[in-house]
Amino acid sequence: MKNEYRPLILVAEDDDSNFKLIKAIIGKKCDVKWARTGEEMVNLFRENREEAEAILMDIKMPVMNGLEATQIIRKESEDIPIIMQTAYAFSTDRENAMQSGATEVLVKPITLDRLRGCLSKYLPDLVW
Repeated sequence: MKNEYRPLILVAEDDDSNFKLIKAIIGKKCDVKWARTGEEMVNLFRENREEAEAILMDIKMPVMNGLEATQIIRKESEDIPIIMQTAYAFSTDRENAMQSGATEVLVKPITLDRLRGCLSKYLPDLVW
């Protein structure tokens, strides 16, 4: 059996059901590690920076929000795609996310096609 490309995706999401949805969408083709707060995500990124190929970052989380976590990660890595997720569709939320260092912003609810399409842009070797 040939080795299948399985990128490691770090997911910051404080809501269990939202995480389960994301894992259901990408888990068959990607390895997934989960952080429930922005602070956990910063630590998870530091532990997995060599292997991680993308980050899915919820904006609204306890302890440290996704904007703050993204700013810290962006100082340590300019390359990793950080795809922020927000329940708010306001243009200011998108602008704040982009200013904090996000590569792209997806508005919840996350759909299979939008999430997979977005990841495919940054991980061209990933075949769904």
